Amino acid sequence: MPKSKAVEEEVVEEVTTEANADLKAPKSAAKLEEEGDIAADYLEGLLDIADLDGDIDIDVENGRAALAIVGGKLNHLVGDQGQVLDALQELTRLAVQTSTGDRSRLMLDIEGFRSGRKSELKKLAEKMAEKAKTTGSSIKLDPMNAFERKVIHDTIQDLGLTSESDGEDPDRYVVIYPA
Repeated sequence: MPKSKAVEEEVVEEVTTEANADLKAPKSAAKLEEEGDIAADYLEGLLDIADLDGDIDIDVENGRAALAIVGGKLNHLVGDQGQVLDALQELTRLAVQTSTGDRSRLMLDIEGFRSGRKSELKKLAEKMAEKAKTTGSSIKLDPMNAFERKVIHDTIQDLGLTSESDGEDPDRYVVIYPA
């Protein structure tokens, strides 16, 4: 086979591999536990550097590693609307990716902020879904981060309606459509 043909096939194979990289099978529980351990070590190091107390709980939820830092008055690590928490989560994901070579979707919660916010968002989604049903009009919500939008989408889907995200980050928002 001519050399250019072999190079062409290699390039096609490489492009195909890259295109299918996001279609990988879900990570095994062992891989997710490994991500959790790596993330916990990283977070423990950060807490030590900042001389902060806190216990780290590791779990696997919905096909992703989930970590929670509790105890120790850590609300300043959450920020007013979770911005500091979002930044710490992203840094932790990058630390895991650097260690494993794989993109991580881990979730981080501090002092129950995300679990409390999730409850608030479910109530908002239910209220707005009812409004969409009664008015027959689509409802546009305020901009939200990816975690918040996912909670809204999941709740709306459970209620039998449809929703979609629109706009560009950081102004991305959810639109809820009547049935």
